[in-house]
Amino acid sequence: MQKVESFKLDHTKVKAPYVRKCCVLDGLKGDKVSKFDLRFLQPNSETFGTAAMHGLEHLLATYLRDTLGDIIDLSPMGCRTGFYLILWGDVEPLIVKKGLEEALKMVLKSTEMPAATAVECGNYKDLSLFGAKEYAREALEKGFALNIYGE
Repeated sequence: MQKVESFKLDHTKVKAPYVRKCCVLDGLKGDKVSKFDLRFLQPNSETFGTAAMHGLEHLLATYLRDTLGDIIDLSPMGCRTGFYLILWGDVEPLIVKKGLEEALKMVLKSTEMPAATAVECGNYKDLSLFGAKEYAREALEKGFALNIYGE
């Protein structure tokens, strides 16, 4: 059985918030895909509230496309401490960090939640713009490190 990349990370040693480049995958036709761990909260001691995380997912899925481009997907982590970001190409972590920070500043200015209807979302009643803004503000105040051990 193959071990999942994120399961190899020692979650007891990392210091959130951070941006971590997990891997670059090579496609069969020479294309490249980068996967990033966008960790907002400290593993095993903090977790997002579901409505706030869901709201932040909607907002980041929208705004990161404006600040980074080439996005394949943004997905919440099951542990509710951050998100996985997947992009086309071999992307540098500093570029993702800057794009994430700009997107979070856009979150703070948001006045409405994107895709907040039953047609656009499978759980549209469980979204919190207020909560998303609070987590965005906290993460920006702490600052995202590129070193996952906070050194």
